[in-house]
Amino acid sequence: MLWAPSYLDAARAPIAATARHFDNLCMDTHIYDTLIIGGGPGGLTAAIYLRRFRRDIILVDKGHSRLQLIPVTHNFPGFPDGIQGKQLLENLRCQLGKYEGSVTEGEITDVRLENDLFVATMGEQQLLARTVLLASGIADAGLPIENWHEAVASGAVRLCPVCDGYDVLDKRIAVVSSATNPVGHALFMRTFSTSVTLFERGADAHLDAGQRAQLEQAGVRYVLSPLKGIGMTDSMKPVMHTEDGEDHHADVVYPMLGETARSDLAAALGAEMADCKELLVDKHQQTSVPGLYAVGDVTRGLNQISVAAGQAAVAATRIHNRLPPRYRT
Repeated sequence: MLWAPSYLDAARAPIAATARHFDNLCMDTHIYDTLIIGGGPGGLTAAIYLRRFRRDIILVDKGHSRLQLIPVTHNFPGFPDGIQGKQLLENLRCQLGKYEGSVTEGEITDVRLENDLFVATMGEQQLLARTVLLASGIADAGLPIENWHEAVASGAVRLCPVCDGYDVLDKRIAVVSSATNPVGHALFMRTFSTSVTLFERGADAHLDAGQRAQLEQAGVRYVLSPLKGIGMTDSMKPVMHTEDGEDHHADVVYPMLGETARSDLAAALGAEMADCKELLVDKHQQTSVPGLYAVGDVTRGLNQISVAAGQAAVAATRIHNRLPPRYRT
C-alpha cells in the first residue's frame, strides 16, 4: 500500500495547528520538508536534489563522515585522476551552497513521531520535519593500529578492497580475517597481487580445512598465529605483529575492521534492520517507518560512494513527489 500521510488529506487539520502543539517544545515551530541526518556523499547529494526541487530542508552533520579518511578515490565517476575525500566533500558542500543550502553542525540525539511530524532533538533545540532522510553511515570496529590517521592518509592502511584494489597492484598485501567472510577478502585481493597474506584476528578464529584449501589453491599465504597488533615503519609501511613474536612486513594492510551501522535513531522509531544494524529499505529507499528514508552505508548493500549518491537521488525524488506540491508564485 502506498503511504498516504494525513497531512496530504485536505479533510484533516492544517499543519499549522500541529505546529502549535509543539509551542511548549521550542520557540521555532518551523516545519521542514525534510531533515537530513549526516553530511557525507549520500546526505549531501540528497540535499542538492531536494534544494533543486525547491524543498525546505535542514542537513545536520556531526563531522564523522568516513569520506574524510579517504586519501584519494579513483572509482568515483568523473574524476579520471581521482579526488581526495575531503575535496569531494567540499565540492558537494559548495554545490549545495549554490542552491541556498548549507550544513548545520550538530548532532541529532533523538527522533520521534508526533501528529504525523518527526520531532528531532539537537542540543536544546527541537526540529520539526515532514520527512527524515538518514545518511549517518557506519562506525568501524577497533583493531590496534599505530598512527591510525597517518596510516590511512598515506594509504598504508586501506578500508575497502572494492574501492581501491586496483590501486595496490602487485603490492605486498596483508589482509585480516573477519568473522562473516574469513577468506573472501584475501581471495578477492589475490586478483590484484601475487603476494597476499591472510592473518587471523583472534585465537578462536582458525579456518577449517575447506577454507585453507581455498587459500592454498589461490596462492594466498596463511599465518596461523593470531594477530596482536599492527605497527608502522618510519616509511609508513605496515608491520603485523603476531602472538608468536614474529613480525610480518607488507606494503599495505586491509584490517577488515568490521562495522556497525549508525541506525539507532531509526531503530528507536521501529525501523526493520538486518545484520550489523543495517536498515532495510524499499526500492525508493524508504524504511519500514513511513516518511523515514535511509541511504548509503547505514542501509544493507554495497558500501560505495557512487551507491550512496545514487540512492540519495532515488530517495530525494521520491520524497519530493510524495510531499505536497510547492507551486511557484
